[in-house]
Amino acid sequence: FGYDDFRGNQEEVIRNVVSGNNVFVLMPTGGGKSLCYQIPALMLAGVAIVVSPLIALMQDQVMALRQLGVEAVMLNSSLSAREAMLAQDMIKSGQADIVYIAPERLLSESSLALFQQTKISLIAIDEAHCVSSWGHDFRPEYTRITEFAEHFPKVPRIALTATADKPTRRDIITRLGLGDAEIFVANFDRPNIS
Repeated sequence: FGYDDFRGNQEEVIRNVVSGNNVFVLMPTGGGKSLCYQIPALMLAGVAIVVSPLIALMQDQVMALRQLGVEAVMLNSSLSAREAMLAQDMIKSGQADIVYIAPERLLSESSLALFQQTKISLIAIDEAHCVSSWGHDFRPEYTRITEFAEHFPKVPRIALTATADKPTRRDIITRLGLGDAEIFVANFDRPNIS
C-alpha cells in the first residue's frame, strides 16, 4: 500500500481482525480506516465483504485497489446487468479478494445465496454510524446487517466510522451485535487542521 509504518492503532486492529475478533474502530477521516479491513482481506482466505452506503466511495476504493493488483469488485445500482454478473462470477469462483456492496443489495435473497456459495473472510461495515438513530446519517437498511451476519457466525466483523460520540458508539455496537468487540478510538488531534 506504499506505507512504511502503521498509524495509531492500525496494526492492533488488523491483528485482532486476523485473529477472528469482532472490532469497532473510530478514526478520523483520513486516519487509515480502510487499511484496517483491506490488509486482513488479503491475509485471510476468502472474500471480504465491505458494506458501504456511498457508491462514489466504492468506485474510488475498487479502482485504487485494482491499481495495486487487488481483485476488488462492487455490487450496487451503478452496475449494468453484465457488470454485476461478472462481479458475481468473480465472487463465486473465489477470484475476488474484496467486494464492496450497498446495504440494500447485501440484504437481498440473491446476495445471501451468492455469499453462501463462497468462503467469507470478514464483514466490514464502513460508515457504521449509519446504523444508529443517534448518528447523523441514519439508514434503516444498516439495522438489518446483523440479520445477514447471523448466517455467518464465525466470520469476524469490523465496524468503522469517523463520527460517533459515546451514545452513538454504544448504539452502533448494540445494533450490530458487537457486544464482544475490541474497541479502538483513535486520537482526533490533527496538527494539519486548525
